[in-house]
Amino acid sequence: MDDEREPDLQLIHLLRAVTVELDLFAAEFASRHGLHATDVRALIHLLDAGRAGRTATPGWLGAQLGLNSASATALVDRLERLGLVRRERDTRDRRRVVLVVRDEAVSLGWSFFGPLIQEMVGALGSFDEQELATVRRFLAAMRDVTAAGRRAQRQDEP
Repeated sequence: MDDEREPDLQLIHLLRAVTVELDLFAAEFASRHGLHATDVRALIHLLDAGRAGRTATPGWLGAQLGLNSASATALVDRLERLGLVRRERDTRDRRRVVLVVRDEAVSLGWSFFGPLIQEMVGALGSFDEQELATVRRFLAAMRDVTAAGRRAQRQDEP
C-alpha cells in the first residue's frame, strides 16, 4: 500500500508530525530549565488534573506516568526541590498527601508555552464550530485509541 495515496494514513502521519513537533517543543523547554522529559509530562498531568478538579496524589501521578512508587516519589521530590510543586495534606483525609503546582511553575510554563498556545488558539479562528466539533471528536478518539494501545502493550509485557 502506498501511504502517500491513502488519505487516512496521511492524516495519521500528520497527527504524528504534530506530536513530534510538540514533543520537541517540550524537550526544548525541559532542556532550558534543567528538567527531565518526565518532569514536563508530570507537570502537564498535574495541571490537567487541576483544571478538571481532580485531586492529584503521588500515587495517582505515578499511575499516569507508568512509574512505580519509588520512582514517583523521586519525581515528586525533584519537582518539589525545583520549586515547581508542593505537597500538602488533604483537608478531608490528613493521612493523604496531595500535589499542588506552584504559581511559579505556571508562570514559567506560560512564559515558554504561552506564545505557542496563543498562536494555536488564533489558528482555530479559521474553523467554524462544526469543524471544531469534528476535530475535538477526532482528537479524543485518537487519544483513547492510543491510551488503550499503551495499556495493551503493558499487559503484554512479561
